[in-house]
Amino acid sequence: MLNDERTTMANLTEEQLAHLKHLLDDREQALRAELHRDVDEKDEFRDVATEVPDPGDSSFANLAVDLGNAAVTRDLMELRSIEAARLRMENGVYGDCVSCETEIPYERLLAQPAAERCAPCQEIHEKTHADSMRGTMM
Repeated sequence: MLNDERTTMANLTEEQLAHLKHLLDDREQALRAELHRDVDEKDEFRDVATEVPDPGDSSFANLAVDLGNAAVTRDLMELRSIEAARLRMENGVYGDCVSCETEIPYERLLAQPAAERCAPCQEIHEKTHADSMRGTMM
């Protein structure tokens, strides 16, 4: 067996695990860039809201700031999910469902590298935690 074909946690090969780490790294970089843009835009809209005497422009600027805050919150939650996925990798439990402890299929991890639950458990979690899940991706 080749070294990169050896299985690791959740029966992921080292090659698959390296690819998933790369996906997490890429997503983290994209999120951090998006956060910087969102914060800059929020500051611009806040400046408009305080400078413009027109109530319509001010309302629009306030709405834009609120939407920007929601996007920042969503991105920060996703960054926390990425960090949690890295911790699971370090602890040797990445790819194992935190609810039922079965293996999360590689295809699901490709689509959502920070996934902490298999699809059936994620569906149950979303149904039972619907109020707390609003505005999140995980």
